[in-house]
Amino acid sequence: MAAADLGTAEWERSKISNQDLNLLKKLGISKKPKALCFPSEESYPAPPMGYRVSFVDHLIRGLSAPIHPFLRGLLFVYGLQLHHLTPNSILHISIFITLCEAFLGVSPNWALWKRIFFCRRNGSPNVAYNIGGVVISVRSTVDYFDVKLPDSVQGWRKKWLYIREENHGCAEDNIPPFDGAEKILRRRSWDAEATEEERSSTEALMTRIRELQNTRGKELSGTQITVYFLKSRVQPLQARKFPLWKYTGDEDVDRLSADLEVKDLEKLVRKISSLSKKDPIPSSCRVKPYSADNALPKDAASEGTTSAQSPPPAVSPKNKRKRDDVEDSGTSKPEETVPSPQKAAYDPYLASLISSDDDEETPTLDVAARTSTSRTLVISEPRVEGEESSPPQQNVGVSTPPSSPRAPSPKRARAEINPEPTLQSSSSSNPLLEDPMIKDLLRIGAQFVGYREYANKTEEKLAEANERANTLAQQLEHSKEALKKAELDAIEARAEADKAKADAAGVEDLKKKLHTAETSLSDHIAAQSAREEALLKRIRTQSRRFVMRTAQEFELEDPANDPLLDAFSFLEFHGSEAREGIDQAKAGLSRLFPYFFPKKEEPATFLNLAKCFNPSEDLGLRVRHENMKVAVENTVALVADSQQTIDWAKVGDTEQIEQSRWKSLMKAAKPNTKKILAYLGIQPSATPSSSKPEV
Repeated sequence: MAAADLGTAEWERSKISNQDLNLLKKLGISKKPKALCFPSEESYPAPPMGYRVSFVDHLIRGLSAPIHPFLRGLLFVYGLQLHHLTPNSILHISIFITLCEAFLGVSPNWALWKRIFFCRRNGSPNVAYNIGGVVISVRSTVDYFDVKLPDSVQGWRKKWLYIREENHGCAEDNIPPFDGAEKILRRRSWDAEATEEERSSTEALMTRIRELQNTRGKELSGTQITVYFLKSRVQPLQARKFPLWKYTGDEDVDRLSADLEVKDLEKLVRKISSLSKKDPIPSSCRVKPYSADNALPKDAASEGTTSAQSPPPAVSPKNKRKRDDVEDSGTSKPEETVPSPQKAAYDPYLASLISSDDDEETPTLDVAARTSTSRTLVISEPRVEGEESSPPQQNVGVSTPPSSPRAPSPKRARAEINPEPTLQSSSSSNPLLEDPMIKDLLRIGAQFVGYREYANKTEEKLAEANERANTLAQQLEHSKEALKKAELDAIEARAEADKAKADAAGVEDLKKKLHTAETSLSDHIAAQSAREEALLKRIRTQSRRFVMRTAQEFELEDPANDPLLDAFSFLEFHGSEAREGIDQAKAGLSRLFPYFFPKKEEPATFLNLAKCFNPSEDLGLRVRHENMKVAVENTVALVADSQQTIDWAKVGDTEQIEQSRWKSLMKAAKPNTKKILAYLGIQPSATPSSSKPEV
């Protein structure tokens, strides 16, 4: 059995509370003049010219006019009206657009949308809804943010209103015209999936989404994204001048209002989600969104391609959704999967660096051997008197493994190559070492090595001194620029001071104007107060008249705070009393109408019905005459049935009937009245007859 489509039967009179109005005012949605229009008594939407039908719960979840082109495209592809989507579906679209613009750095992507979401019909086996008849849902096979959506939003269908369509000259940004009778027809696009080409082009974005969810210490959640667009005061579903990755903060042109207070923000987040009062509300996102202060990287496209080729990140223990085949192939323990992304992300780059360093420092392999040979020099050097040991000799004397390929020691090792043959040849005989010429050569060689090291150090210090001199020169240039800027600022300050002196002459005039404005404002306030008092007086007078007529009183709860508002409460109460009286009067007149006007059709309005009962003739007398006619006809019929000979011409001659004779005959006929009435099927009343003889 097919489900019954409610269609237009779902619409009823809109019921928007003062709390909803205050919320829309705080969010800045009703800040612009005539931005919202509220229905009066209609039970079916009839938007004025230039307005569209919307709901309070749609507006607080990111909707505003003109709508975002991506939302317009979704409505067109899915063949839907705006009122077909549930509040949770609106929130899904807002979070997706915020995710794309603020955290992925791309415009909302249709191919990415198809990989994550699909449409389904909302209803029960017996009933198919029209308002909120379509739900946007996340595919079960996709690892997406766990958005804390409520199971149901109570009473949102009754809070409909009209929003002003701001036409910016682009029809793509306009909300489709309202058609409450349009039925929801399922389309193939509801279950459309991304093609292989689209999956390949969006794989980098999907990888980035998984990284945002599962990076340890920087996990991003759907609640954090919701809090971000609520705090930024930019409606995601509105056609904006700039995307969110160019958001400039408090001075952004797309902001609707100032920052919400913390308590109002937390209350709003709990209102549109399933979070309870015990659940904490995140104050900020763990991942810094893109904005004017955090600009998109220039090579964002290449980074997306690189991230798509790298292995997926570690599985978060909080996420219980199904993973891709690549993720399921490994273990799910976080401590076993953490090293793998580090190796995949950094090892290739580090390996390339190490290989390049080895290529550049290849000669150091020979230096290590020569350094070990130079220990013979250390053995013979202590015999030279009055000579300081150089740093290379001290380092060589320590028995340590060969230096790293990146260490800057090859130059020093190469300088020690020359003495090695002499040391090896002279170390075998002590007399050669005792030769004065050899000693002088050794002393000169050692001094040369020390002077060389000293020269190297001096060159390093000289280089440092040059760097410091360059730094001081740059600072001096900056100081000169700052001095020039200070001089310009001083000139501007003097000019402003001169201008201030010139403007000081008009201070008295400004004071007079200010005094005049204050006086005018006081007069205006006084006039407004007098007008309010006059209104109160008239309303109280009307209230007393109503009480005198109806004998009903109405007590106010707190008349001291806002007497004008309480006076209007009087009018509302009296108006409802008057409406009830009119309804009761209409019901009573409708019952009497068939008796007084048996051959006429009852008027549709109360005013025409009341006019029928106010003619120039006496309606009661006419009814009595009709009843008398019926009584005479019945009497004549009874007399005729008695089979008595009657002279009907004499009976019809009423001019010969005397008044006293008529009364005596009526008195004589009264004992048989009950019998005749019972014969005619009429139940007589217990009261005596008060009818006058009317002929």
